[in-house]
Amino acid sequence: MKLLMHTCCAPCSVYCIDSLREEGIEPTIYWFNPNIHPYMEYKARRDCLKEYTKSIEIEAIFEEEYGLDKFCENVIGDLKNRCSNYCYKVRLEQTAKYAKEKGYDTFTTTLLVSPYQKHEELKALGEEIAKKYGLTFLYRDFRPGFREGQTKARELGLYMQKYCGCVFSEEMRYYNRNPIQARATNGYEIPKEPRMQVKKIENKEDYIDLLLEADPSKDMIHKYLNDSDVYALKKEDELISIAVILPISRKTLELKNIVTKENYRNKGYAKTLLKSLCGNYKQKYDRMLVGTTENNIPFYVKQGFDKYEKTIKNYFIDNYDEEIIDGDLVCTDMYYYSKDLKKNKS
Repeated sequence: MKLLMHTCCAPCSVYCIDSLREEGIEPTIYWFNPNIHPYMEYKARRDCLKEYTKSIEIEAIFEEEYGLDKFCENVIGDLKNRCSNYCYKVRLEQTAKYAKEKGYDTFTTTLLVSPYQKHEELKALGEEIAKKYGLTFLYRDFRPGFREGQTKARELGLYMQKYCGCVFSEEMRYYNRNPIQARATNGYEIPKEPRMQVKKIENKEDYIDLLLEADPSKDMIHKYLNDSDVYALKKEDELISIAVILPISRKTLELKNIVTKENYRNKGYAKTLLKSLCGNYKQKYDRMLVGTTENNIPFYVKQGFDKYEKTIKNYFIDNYDEEIIDGDLVCTDMYYYSKDLKKNKS
């Protein structure tokens, strides 16, 4: 199978790509969305998708057509049915046409992930267009993964649009009368997303075992734990990540420990917790320090810890009885970086 997947935006693509890859299917992403307006919105969604596809190393094709005039000409006579009569049709038709010309045998669309779209109409239209071009329309009901994909998109910091796409859907959101939003689930119930909260922890000793996964010395942990604030990121009542913050002067803090439970790692939760804490502490403090191993420097720099402060030579040799291993690295030196909490991005 050689699959071309019409893609409306990065957030909607997240679950679709992940689930297809789990099936052993590697789609090629195809951007063609002349129904998205105004231009800055079109650009924001397109550029976010470009960055996301590069980050996950997936092939992406961008067909540029900002079609406001043509869109208005075609929908103005029947605004109520613009999704079915124009938005769906023109995008799926162009995707199939490109697929046929470039040797793809199958196409699909990320629109199938949204419970706010007209799912059965999309399926029927996709199959009709596939027949016209001698292709296969790959149908998947991606809707059960909608919340999962949106949550991951937020954790990754992807641009999250506030309306479907066209100028008329943008107008309707301001008047709280969006007919797509009101009726589009068509009996499909959207799973409720568990509420995520950052809470301050008082019973610090109860979390020693998890803290030891990031700092494998109880003696070292106890040196900073009592004087620190400990915060937990929780999904409802389930612990996800914890962080230990130590005030070291009137305007400076130090991140002493941050760790995520094993089954939640590599999903952006530590980043989410750290971002929340920086936003909270910037009201009172100017700077946050972190001491880290060489392997973790790129992570912290991406989170805004972009000023090098100092290196403590042989820190891990002098303070730990056993070798500290981080991936393939035997740790020796501690590297300190700082983040300016007063910058706009926190």
